[in-house]
Amino acid sequence: MHGSNKVLKTIKLIKMKRVNNVISTVQLKLTVLLLLCISICISGLHAQDSTAAPVAKKKLYAKNTFEGNLLIDNQSVMVPIKGTFEFYIQHRFGTTDKGIKDLYGIYSGASMRLSASYVPIKDVQVGFGSTNDRMQVDGNLKVALLKQTRDWQVPVSVTYYGNVAMDTRAKNSSLPIVTTSDRFTYFNQLIIASKVCDRFSVQIAPSISYYNNVEAYKDASGKILPAMNNQHLAISYGGKIKLSEGMSLLLNFDQPLTQHPLHNPHPNVSAALDMSTSGHDFQITFGNYGSLLQQDNNFGNQNDFQKGQYCIGFNISRLWNF
Repeated sequence: MHGSNKVLKTIKLIKMKRVNNVISTVQLKLTVLLLLCISICISGLHAQDSTAAPVAKKKLYAKNTFEGNLLIDNQSVMVPIKGTFEFYIQHRFGTTDKGIKDLYGIYSGASMRLSASYVPIKDVQVGFGSTNDRMQVDGNLKVALLKQTRDWQVPVSVTYYGNVAMDTRAKNSSLPIVTTSDRFTYFNQLIIASKVCDRFSVQIAPSISYYNNVEAYKDASGKILPAMNNQHLAISYGGKIKLSEGMSLLLNFDQPLTQHPLHNPHPNVSAALDMSTSGHDFQITFGNYGSLLQQDNNFGNQNDFQKGQYCIGFNISRLWNF
């Protein structure tokens, strides 16, 4: 009996070891299977999450729709990056219609403007300028409202530009200024542009100019009447054709829309060769606008391109980033 008991105990121990081995094997298999299931579930959850709520891609905006702030006699849609300080020199010689007598206007009277601008916060530019035309000074503001994306989900860029100018000449008998407000003029423009491809960009810009004080005349009865309306509407069309890495051809046409009692302004036809680097922009311009403030050009341009009354000029800008 004692011997049989030992055999039974031995058999039981052997069976228990086998059972434990089987259990351990089953546990290992179940653990592996469970881990595999968890892994598959997690992958499935990630797939569901990516399907239900895709990760938003960073917007990439169109670059260099135009090379700089200036589009010949107008502002371009561009607003530089935050911290950009820019200095400008603009110059327009006299009209070319006298030919060689005054070297096509180069030796004639000229309009000049010095100005500077700064971008204190993203998409907002402020500036100040001074011109020898009526010794005007101006403050201006430019704000990027909408930017074109590279994937064309947003196909255009939209920018607002406005300025306030003041005639600072001393008051005298020949200067029709009665009150301080008579010295002020205003300009507001909405600029809409699109970079169609790497080599071609277009822009359209409706504008409104306003003069607090306008020229007047006496009719046959001696009644004083305004020669011009205080308000003037116009629209500008512009484009850029990229010729090489650092050179572009700029084209622009400005059409007056408001009809005045007298002295209706002429349209402007202009072109420029634009040469740019990372810190400079230089434009050689040719057009029949002779002034350097937008409201003066739109409101008072009397140069007729059909009579060859064009002005040679240039725009120079230098920028720094802080």
